[in-house]
Amino acid sequence: MCKYKILDLDKWPRREHYKYYTEKLKVEFNVTANVDVGALTEFCHSRGYKFYPTFIYCVSKALNRIENFRMFKNADGQLCVWEKIVPNYTIFHKDDCTFSDCWTDYTEDFEAFYEAITSDMAKYSDVKGIKVKANQPPNFYCVSCVPWIAFTGCSSKVADGVPNFFPIITAGKYEECGGKISMPVNISIGHAVADGYHTGLFFQYLQEEIEKFS
Repeated sequence: MCKYKILDLDKWPRREHYKYYTEKLKVEFNVTANVDVGALTEFCHSRGYKFYPTFIYCVSKALNRIENFRMFKNADGQLCVWEKIVPNYTIFHKDDCTFSDCWTDYTEDFEAFYEAITSDMAKYSDVKGIKVKANQPPNFYCVSCVPWIAFTGCSSKVADGVPNFFPIITAGKYEECGGKISMPVNISIGHAVADGYHTGLFFQYLQEEIEKFS
């Protein structure tokens, strides 16, 4: 199991925000922004790599750079921070147009991660059902792609549900726009653990990780 630390709320600058958004206004928010994926598409097309797993690597690396996106409550209700989070992603089945959830452990070693995730995607590509790989770890975040739509906004909500502390990332169709290859990316997160500042950091770091492939 992944290691984690218990956050000392007395020393955390956001302690009042956390208390407010967990006790009085239990809300989550989401933001959609266009990301320039030109460097990533060029890398994948010229080197023979698949875009989706490579993009998931960039998202995972960006999220893991930000402590606020690795937070959760333990069994005692204490706010904690995972040492790392791993992607739980969707696999689309073309034959019946359904999807399945799968997960792959995360490592900063791109080649090792790419080999692991593409192996999982191939292994479970024809396995139907919501959860197709057993033993999903608790230190996960969700990522999926809607490659048919270049959306300008994306949102989902569970009625009477509790806002998620783990990030939910949804990417759309990428297309050329203004001389760039632009792709909409949406992030959803509980306001108790993150603000607009942290969301801005995510998009900044995501762009930085993508540009490293140029």
